[in-house]
Formats: sequence, structure tokens, C-alpha cells
Amino acid sequence: MDDKFTINVSICDRNYPITINRNEEEKIRKAAKKINDTIAKYRQVYSNKDGQDFLAFVALQFATRVVESEEHFEVQPVIEELGKLDEQLSALLND
Repeated sequence: MDDKFTINVSICDRNYPITINRNEEEKIRKAAKKINDTIAKYRQVYSNKDGQDFLAFVALQFATRVVESEEHFEVQPVIEELGKLDEQLSALLND
């Protein structure tokens, strides 16, 4: 059974029809609301800018958060530390 359907999402006063899985609807609508809320904040501060500028500001802000998140959750140091702990435990158990 195909569980896809089309919704209209409004971002920066433009409507975008997108086809999504039903289980993604709430997430998509929350994301669109977050974008629009952030644009509204920028509109209050920068009244002389247009929608394209606001979308660029929002894209940069969200991309920065993604980069920070990736840096914060860097896996390799954790793996290395676990390897060290494993070696120490093995040494203790073999003594």
C-alpha cells in the first residue's frame, strides 16, 4: 500500500506542494513552522531585506547548528576511548 500523499507547505509566503509519507507530516509541518518563525524574527530586525535574504539567513543558521551538532557528537574520540578502556579491562582480567 502506497502511504504517500501531497501536502502544501507555506515557507516565506510561498506555497510548496510536496509528496511525503504520512508518518512524516508532523515533522515536515513543524520544520516549516520553525523556518517561518525564524524568518519572522529576522523580519523584525531587518525590515529592508526581502524573502530571499531571510531564507539565506535561516539556511545559514540551521546549517551552522548541523555543523555544531556534528562536531559535538564526534564519534571517533569515543571509539578510541572505548578501545583504551577495553585494553585496560583485558589487562586487568588477564592478571
